[in-house]
Amino acid sequence: MRPAGEGGRGSAFRLTRNRQARRRGGDVTESSGDGAREETRAAALLRLTGVAALAGVLCASLVLPWVGAAGLVGRDVASAFMALPADLEPPPLSERILLTDADGRPIAEVAERERDLVGLDEISPWVPAALMAIEDERFYEHNGLDLRGVLRALVRTAQGDLQGGSTITQQYVKNLLIENADTEEELARANERTVGRKLVELRHTMGIEERMTKDEIMEGYLNLSYFGSGAHGIEIAARRYFSVPAADLGPAQAALLVGLVRGPSYYDPLANPDAAIERRNTVLDRMADTGDLTAEEAEEYKGTGLDLEPTERGGSCYSSDYPFFCDYVMRWLENSDILGETEEQRNRTLEQGGFTVRTTLDRDAQTAAQEAVDRHVPPDAAPKFAAEAVVEPGNGKVRALAQNLRYGFDEEDSDTTSINLAVDHEDGGSHGYQAGSTFKAFTLAAALDAGLGYGTSFSAPKTMTVDGLRNCDGGRMSGWDVRNAGESSAGRHNMISGTKGSVNTYFAQLQKRVGLCETSRMAESAGIARADGEPLGVWSSFTLGDQEVSPLTVANAYATFAAHGTRCEPRPVEVVSENPVDPDAGRIVVGNTCEEDAVDRKVADGVSHLLQQTFKGGTANGLDIGRPAAGKTGTTDSAAYAWFAGYTPNLAAAVAVGDLRGGEQNPLQGVRIGDRYYGIVYGGTLPGPIWQETMREATAGLPEKSFPKSPSDFGDPDADRPEPRADGDGDGGTEGT
Repeated sequence: MRPAGEGGRGSAFRLTRNRQARRRGGDVTESSGDGAREETRAAALLRLTGVAALAGVLCASLVLPWVGAAGLVGRDVASAFMALPADLEPPPLSERILLTDADGRPIAEVAERERDLVGLDEISPWVPAALMAIEDERFYEHNGLDLRGVLRALVRTAQGDLQGGSTITQQYVKNLLIENADTEEELARANERTVGRKLVELRHTMGIEERMTKDEIMEGYLNLSYFGSGAHGIEIAARRYFSVPAADLGPAQAALLVGLVRGPSYYDPLANPDAAIERRNTVLDRMADTGDLTAEEAEEYKGTGLDLEPTERGGSCYSSDYPFFCDYVMRWLENSDILGETEEQRNRTLEQGGFTVRTTLDRDAQTAAQEAVDRHVPPDAAPKFAAEAVVEPGNGKVRALAQNLRYGFDEEDSDTTSINLAVDHEDGGSHGYQAGSTFKAFTLAAALDAGLGYGTSFSAPKTMTVDGLRNCDGGRMSGWDVRNAGESSAGRHNMISGTKGSVNTYFAQLQKRVGLCETSRMAESAGIARADGEPLGVWSSFTLGDQEVSPLTVANAYATFAAHGTRCEPRPVEVVSENPVDPDAGRIVVGNTCEEDAVDRKVADGVSHLLQQTFKGGTANGLDIGRPAAGKTGTTDSAAYAWFAGYTPNLAAAVAVGDLRGGEQNPLQGVRIGDRYYGIVYGGTLPGPIWQETMREATAGLPEKSFPKSPSDFGDPDADRPEPRADGDGDGGTEGT
């Protein structure tokens, strides 16, 4: 067998243009307005001459430009045709975006259109041979226009026939016009089957042939064409159907693939194998006619099956082992200005692709979080859910995102969702969940910031009404009835004992002492924001976590305390391999967006001291991880949601558990989750163990660090629970010392 490309066609397979340079090429030159003007000129041209006369004059002017006998009208027509714009340039073709973990190992490939650009020398010579045999045998001999085909196409198009008759260059131009279309109007115009549009394509064809070599046109055509099943370009097509690179395609495989170009759906070998075989055999017969194969070779190949070895469609987060993290990265890039100042620029850049993004994903932390979540709340526990986020203090790097529901778009499958339950709505998440007593940490911070010490005590009865709260406008709020949960005890408490026991009535009074508005502002300073993007509400029950937030937000806010008061914006990206907006600028390193002393350092360290006490006989008792840690349970009213948030000096995590149908209507009471029955799910009974197992594994390879010594400003760090006042416990008093 003699592959096409040997002998007379050898020059067809030299790579003559740097594909990266073309991928980064200039802007699209045909605007919507220019396209409309082209059509107007072409229509006027038709009115002057008529289709048949135009075709004759056009062909005469192309073949015999030195002949003046066509007369004044012929010269005018030819001049008008040649005046049509011919500056169509190949656009930068979209490629996949490679995402890697923090160590540079691939975790996902994402693309608007799944495509890998390859040079002509990276494509089997059987592919262009098969393409020329079936589409344009004289491709390397003509100037881009087959004049007999042009005449036939012009006349039949004018008669309403959708006759093609296109050369490879003409098909390439057609595909370029479609690829360049930025609006629905431009796309519709690119797909029009009118004589005026045909003339525009012919003029662009001449321009392409003037500026590009035949090799460049062939390479561009094969990279641009769609081969069905989500495969854009010959490289992805080869891998999609045969699991080989384009360089390794044989004659029968090449014949099948080039046969798809004219009808990728109808000839789809995966869906319509009989039609695909018939089309392939037609191409093989043409290859025998052109001498690329002998008749015997063609018959031998026609007698074989398709021999497909298909691969799954890639190009999306769905095919990643870390789909929710992948989804978060892509949405973060959409919202970040590192890929462009405007939304339009960013979307264009992401659609274009062709770059690598090194993310902040830590595989060990991710594996630890996912295994812990699945162990306690398996996927089949849906609509019950568990979601966890892990963040590194001091830089905002998101190290892991996990949830029990799997990534998918089947609304009838209760075990799957496309909603990233651990992040904010803007980043593909839900509208958040009430965070319960995890918000008490911000009341503690506000109190310490106001100069109160650990010894600040109140008589904290089982139930009480808190009056006299004021909002941020100074308006007086109505009385608030508050009661302790089953996990806390009544009596007299100071900051240490009140935190260990998560005593609601203690924190209600502490919040009143500090001020409701001051408590809310402290939460914002630490990094708290609503998952739905709305402003934080300032309500009486703020200290009990009545705001809907995401696990990532809570983990990041707790990381502020771990980082001694430095608040950082959470981010999932380390480096973009090259600047897709400005190729000469080199790679983009995503720096930290942090604010030192967002919370006073002593205040943050004081909160860390208090939250360490929960592991010492408090609501987090039994949840220690073998190294210093601080944390807080959270259980909302009626157990609608349960939380645990905590941190070491080098890692912070938050876990939320609830019901996708709404926690208020479907509380975590009397439920079986996994293989365990829960009378009531508290923060320490289900979210706590998930956090514990995650942090044990995720921190195993990290250096063990201790928290700073408790600041002396706040008094005795080991203050025991205060003695009852002379007037007794539970008397409803709201003030203390």
